Amino acid sequence: MEKNSDRVMRLAKYLASAGIASRRRCEELIREGRVLVNGEPVLTPAMNIDSAVDVVTCEGKEVKIEERTYLLLHKPAGYTCSASDPHAKKLVFELIPKRFGRLFTVGRLDRDSEGLLILTNDGDLAQDLTHPSRQVPKQYLVSCEGNFTTAKRRQMLDGVYDGGEFLRPSAVEQRGHFRGHAELLITLTEGKKREVRRLCRAVDLMVTALRRISFGSVELGNLTLGSWRQLGNVEVEALRQMAAKGAKGAVRGA
Repeated sequence: MEKNSDRVMRLAKYLASAGIASRRRCEELIREGRVLVNGEPVLTPAMNIDSAVDVVTCEGKEVKIEERTYLLLHKPAGYTCSASDPHAKKLVFELIPKRFGRLFTVGRLDRDSEGLLILTNDGDLAQDLTHPSRQVPKQYLVSCEGNFTTAKRRQMLDGVYDGGEFLRPSAVEQRGHFRGHAELLITLTEGKKREVRRLCRAVDLMVTALRRISFGSVELGNLTLGSWRQLGNVEVEALRQMAAKGAKGAVRGA
């Protein structure tokens, strides 16, 4: 019997679509032998499966594609972006009702930071939004101790090296300043680990507070600290278009 093309997809994409993890992490799970198809281990993410016929399990649990969920959380400081962490006192998923099932964060905010955090079970969109080649902008309001100058702004925009990584924001704006203190609006398009704090430290500024206020076309707005809401269809579609536009740009620039 010929398989319905609407049901057939690559194994890694199927796992990501089911909310197991990002596409990249799903590929790793497959190569690690944690995924079975019809009871047999599969080690290639490129294998095609028919969701109406094949039975897929990951780490002993059957995997099925569920209804897509897209949430926006105003993360408080002190919460860790992880589903489980024995060293973390508080996890962001404790702030979300369990009825939404298994979700994961689109990118991360470090424990000491607060602000906009997107959670979803749509692995494809999550990977698209966080892949460096897509250049999806994220904006952060940053409070710093130290003297911020035009020279330091230029140094940040030219890029700095930290721990062997090249860090460069796409924009740095000064929102407020008084002796020994500065309020900055920093825009990133890659999102390396603790990038804002490392950028500031490289120019002798110490971050005392950090809040993400936008991710792509989605803004934090007046959502109160610790609260969440579902993203609307228009917001989700705008994110998809932004990620797709970034992909086309990356192809042209290759």
